[in-house]
Amino acid sequence: MPALREDLVIQEGDWATLGEAASELRRRVFIEEQQVPRDEEWDGRDADCRHFLALHLGEPVGTARLLPDAHIGRVAVLSGLRGQGIGVLLMRAAIAAAHREGHPAVELAAQTHALPFYQRLGFQAFGNEFMDAGIAHRNMRLIFTD
Repeated sequence: MPALREDLVIQEGDWATLGEAASELRRRVFIEEQQVPRDEEWDGRDADCRHFLALHLGEPVGTARLLPDAHIGRVAVLSGLRGQGIGVLLMRAAIAAAHREGHPAVELAAQTHALPFYQRLGFQAFGNEFMDAGIAHRNMRLIFTD
């Protein structure tokens, strides 16, 4: 759906600015849809992170965060809008922010079903599969070459 990308805006900011919308998206995707326990989703780290919010026609449809140590996490897109490039745009924004901040690489813990998505963005899996919030994950890394 090409029109979706034309009408999509990625905002970057702190938790005070983007937290209300981001937390609602994460509640819907992680807590309701994926049954992640609330105490695992709300880890107390959001205030220290840079946040990214995807807006389609002004409505929040996706989010991600970049931790101070260049880990990307909490990447969430509403279920009915997945596969339309929103996650790619969120990831590109988070990667660009980490690069701009001078990090040599970014890392993330990917749900195993999402490994191909992150691999298309240049991430490589490392280490063994592990469980987080009852969901299988693998660590992944993207090393900046410039």
